[in-house]
Amino acid sequence: MAAGVELRQLRYFVTLAEELHFGRAAEREHIVQSALSQQVQRLERELGVRLLERSTHHVGLTTAGAVFLVEARQILARVALAAEVARSAVGAAATLRVGIIDSSYDSMPQILHEVQARYPGLVIHQVEVGVPEQYQQLIDGRLDVGIGRAALAPPQVASLLFRQDPLGVLVPSGHRFAGLEGVPVADLAREPLLLSEEARAPEFNQFTVEMCRAAGFTPAVYGGTVESIRAAADLVAQGRCLVCAPSSCIAALPGTIWRPLTEPASYYPWSVLWRAAEDSGHVHAVVSCAQAMSKRLGWLATVGQAAQEQSDTDSEPSLS
Repeated sequence: MAAGVELRQLRYFVTLAEELHFGRAAEREHIVQSALSQQVQRLERELGVRLLERSTHHVGLTTAGAVFLVEARQILARVALAAEVARSAVGAAATLRVGIIDSSYDSMPQILHEVQARYPGLVIHQVEVGVPEQYQQLIDGRLDVGIGRAALAPPQVASLLFRQDPLGVLVPSGHRFAGLEGVPVADLAREPLLLSEEARAPEFNQFTVEMCRAAGFTPAVYGGTVESIRAAADLVAQGRCLVCAPSSCIAALPGTIWRPLTEPASYYPWSVLWRAAEDSGHVHAVVSCAQAMSKRLGWLATVGQAAQEQSDTDSEPSLS
């Protein structure tokens, strides 16, 4: 890292790369938009490379920016881990590092709320990271708990299926699907579908493509990619594409309309993820809360035969 680069500049850049929108990124960082822009520009000058492509209506990563984003995230994660280790060495409060895919999804925040009620002194850090990277960070100890579809989990990662989340499609307000109570999966054949960035969410892309193929077609994939569901919703609102999304994220996506997929109904399987050899009471508390919440809210009980078949293919053991 160049000598003049500051950690806050890395953090601002990562937030902007996730949002691809200066206003939202500034809001997340609790600074004014002009200050965010100045710090990112200083970062580019210090590095001597252009990280972002900017226009009046668009922010995107350059090739150099995409490569730098990976490294910047690793640096920030290492610094956070170093700080946590230092605090623990002087008797700091117990901490739990939890991987989440996107802050727009509501399952893990609800679970962590109950965990925090059980352990008021527990310090919980939420890290926004894709499922493949969650697996790696769980294995090497940078994360304690994760969340995602467990179909591709390595043997070192244990899992518990706790929610079958109704899958739907996000459409702009004037779209022909907007007035329907449900959208047959086969009707997506004539629409450009935005998939997730493959390195970040291959399991969700696989689920979506397999759902479409089971309905008799291969989806027409929209050419661009984004790194957050909110950025995806922006593209949908502009009429550029549609995006499949579980019901657990729709409350955070103004400007779009969510309609459930039907014929057949589809359900996305969410699992809690943790190291198979983990014996931490706090980790087991997360799993226990997920089980209890799943039962209380009927996250598995309300799913029909289609979801049961998916559960069979994505089966995960209960916590022993």
